[in-house]
Parts: sequence; C-alpha cells; structure tokens
Amino acid sequence: MTNNDVLRRLRYTFNFNDQKVIAIFAAADLIVTRDQISNWLKKEEDPAYVNCPDTTFAAFLNGFINERRGKKEGEPAKVEKRLSNNIILTKLKIAFNLKAEDIIEMLESVDFRLNKPELSAFSRKPDHKNYRECKDQVLRNLLQGIDKKFHVQRRAKEQVKKVVVAEVPDKLEKVLENKNYNAAKANASKIYVNPNKTKVERQPGERKVLKLKPKDIWGE
Repeated sequence: MTNNDVLRRLRYTFNFNDQKVIAIFAAADLIVTRDQISNWLKKEEDPAYVNCPDTTFAAFLNGFINERRGKKEGEPAKVEKRLSNNIILTKLKIAFNLKAEDIIEMLESVDFRLNKPELSAFSRKPDHKNYRECKDQVLRNLLQGIDKKFHVQRRAKEQVKKVVVAEVPDKLEKVLENKNYNAAKANASKIYVNPNKTKVERQPGERKVLKLKPKDIWGE
C-alpha cells in the first residue's frame, strides 16, 4: 500500500476535512497546504496526483498519535526517512492504544485470521531472526477493521438521532389529539357589546360608505 492509500482511508474513516488534516500535520510540527492534501488524495491516474513522501506521512502519523493520545513532553517523536508497512502498523497500534488481542479481533471482524506470534513478528527489528514483513494484505485488512469499528459507532449515533427526530411528530400528534381546542373557541354569550354603539339602519342593497374628513387624508 502507498502512503496515499493509508492517508485516504484514515481520512474517510474519521471524516476528516482538509482543515483537520492540516491540524494533524501541525500537531507534529509540519505545515502543509490544502493544495498538497488535495493532490495526495487524488487517484493515481489523475495527472495532478502527487506521491506523499515517507517523511511527510511519518509526520502525519506522529501528529495522529498526538491528536489521539496527547502530545508528550520532551523531544518530538522520530520522523522516519523511510516507512514500511511494519512501521505504519506500529504507529496505528500506538495511536489507537491497541493490544495484540485488539488487533486480532479487528482483523477477525473482517474475516482475516492472524495469530499472536505472527503479529508480534511484525514488531521485531529487521535484523531479528523472527522478523516478518507486514504485507499489504494485513495492513489493508487492519484499516478495514478500523473503518468498520468506527463507522459502526458513528452510524449508531446517527440512528439514535434519527429515532429521536422520528418520535417528535408522533408525540406532537398525541398532544394535539388530547388537546381540547373547543375550549379555546370564543363563547358567544361572553362577547363584549358596546352599549353606547349607535345602530345605523340601512336600506336593502345600500352600500356601506366610509366617510373621511379632509384632515383624515391630508392631515391638519
């Protein structure tokens, strides 16, 4: 997988906008522009596509860790000059504070099987006899498991919101049904009648004429 692939998937999973991505880079003391982000997120066949360098993406992952876990005091985290799937997996593990069991469970949620010794081999140093290279398939499935977990949580919140909104019309309808609006109608026996009102009798068909004085039109 390319750095661009991982960046694109993380952005999709957490619904990051450009400003948030810029803020994550800034959390690792790296300033990037919106145009750079746009080019990194484009498809490879797009003429404007630009490969995200290892040092740049390493800074993003460090910033992602700082955003999720809090920035530690002291020297900033190392920015690797060369990234591998093993390093990316390790940084994701730190960012999400995952144990081996958590990663295995995430992988199982997307029907991918990996045992604990195989997983621990990815964290070994390259010169260790038990070191194993993390293949694209493993990293891709882990990102899919992360996406599945966080999307499920987000959808659950949206469903609760939709249920609450759906209940409002039902509750309003019940209130309207129970409300006695007849009591709000005017009672004819209680309508005020001016006893000093002068009753003007008109002939059938006679029109009512509004009589105005000049001062009512032009003012005094």
